[in-house]
Amino acid sequence: MSLLQRLKAGEEGGNGARPAKPAPSAQVCKVAAVSSDLQSQHAYHEFKERIHRRLVEKLDLAKLDTIPQETLRTLVREVIESLLSADEEVSFELNREGLTEEILNETFGLGPLEPLLHDPTISDILVNTCSQVYVERFGKLETTNTRFKDDVHLLNIIERIVSKVGRRVDESSPMVDARLPDGSRVNAIIPPLAIDGPILSIRKFGLQRLAMDDLLRLRSLTPAIAELLAAAVRARLNILVSGGTGSGKTTLLNILSGFIPSGERIITVEDAAELQLQQRHTVRLETRAANIEGRGAIVQRDLVRNALRMRPDRIIVGEVRGAEALDMLQAMNTGHDGSLTTLHANSPRDALRRLETMVLMASANLGDRAMREQISSAIHIIVQISRLSDGSRKVVKVVEIVGMEGETISLQDIFLFEKLGIREDGQVVGTFRTTGIRPKFIEQIETAGIRMPDEMFEPRFEVPPEEEPAP
Repeated sequence: MSLLQRLKAGEEGGNGARPAKPAPSAQVCKVAAVSSDLQSQHAYHEFKERIHRRLVEKLDLAKLDTIPQETLRTLVREVIESLLSADEEVSFELNREGLTEEILNETFGLGPLEPLLHDPTISDILVNTCSQVYVERFGKLETTNTRFKDDVHLLNIIERIVSKVGRRVDESSPMVDARLPDGSRVNAIIPPLAIDGPILSIRKFGLQRLAMDDLLRLRSLTPAIAELLAAAVRARLNILVSGGTGSGKTTLLNILSGFIPSGERIITVEDAAELQLQQRHTVRLETRAANIEGRGAIVQRDLVRNALRMRPDRIIVGEVRGAEALDMLQAMNTGHDGSLTTLHANSPRDALRRLETMVLMASANLGDRAMREQISSAIHIIVQISRLSDGSRKVVKVVEIVGMEGETISLQDIFLFEKLGIREDGQVVGTFRTTGIRPKFIEQIETAGIRMPDEMFEPRFEVPPEEEPAP
């Protein structure tokens, strides 16, 4: 007799007595709890959608644009609260204040992403399908409780973002770059390219502009490195900032640009505008993607060429990544000193190899030696920045390009960061080291009237004290 038959027999027994129910296993209880939780979540989302639909029906959309944002938000909050009070079809515990805020975010913002966008400790928001959202805090990734109802909900948020900047995302154009009103950079990719559902990545735009003092406070570099880089910018040396993704290249470029004299005309060229220059005489240029017909794209090379016709004192390329490298190098070699740029590379030598590859992308009929001579004469300093395993960012090398040795570009380390180990709490322990070599470009700095003390380059070690969290 099967278990089910025995139970039925017990229920139908003459004495009416039922056998004691066996205690459910822990696995059964867990599955039941998860199922109940999913049902509760579904009911919550259905209820929120119902209130949101009723809100839209009540609002006079034609008049919304004429009401100030704060006043409008207050009025809509009152309408939501009245709808919640009138609706009694609730089969779950309800946090009215939290639900009201969520509906306001759906109406005026980006839904579940709004709390993350307003959290100043978050630098990246990474949505890996509707049910999995990660953030980066202080250089470390962590999961969140943020969820979207389903893929359609997430796709609606993505479309809301890209439509505001005149872009579109659909099956014929499943990848898109966009920007939020505060300047945060957005990338979205949807099926069929994203197999498990829509993917959204947001690099948040820092509201607070960091200064060199902040990098010193965070032990990202030493006072000697800071003084040298500031002098190099003022003396119109060409500087390349190299580093990996999220290492802080744009942040350092922003800080270095602050040492450009206010009387100079600065032209910035970016694929996605992120730079926050404080000088008044700044002209900002940004690339443009192709339209629906696949036409009208404006790439960085077009903008760099155009910038040369705009009487620039300085040209800043946010990140060099293609054929525009050749035009940038030629500009540096033809009187546009003091240019700044960044690129993705894991070491100064890798940065030079990437530059060579980019020059080849320009289809220039340059031999290897001629190409390397262009690079070695154009760039004076490579600053290598890195994000360490504990999330901190550090300037790990300051390197001078000293010329050519045969067919090879010759590099000379000026400052180094040496990793010594990792503490039990995961913090990286290391020391900044001066190599003891006085760079050749010091002559150019001193010709500009900036005196650099000789003791700055004497061999020494600087072990940073207890570190603060990275921004």
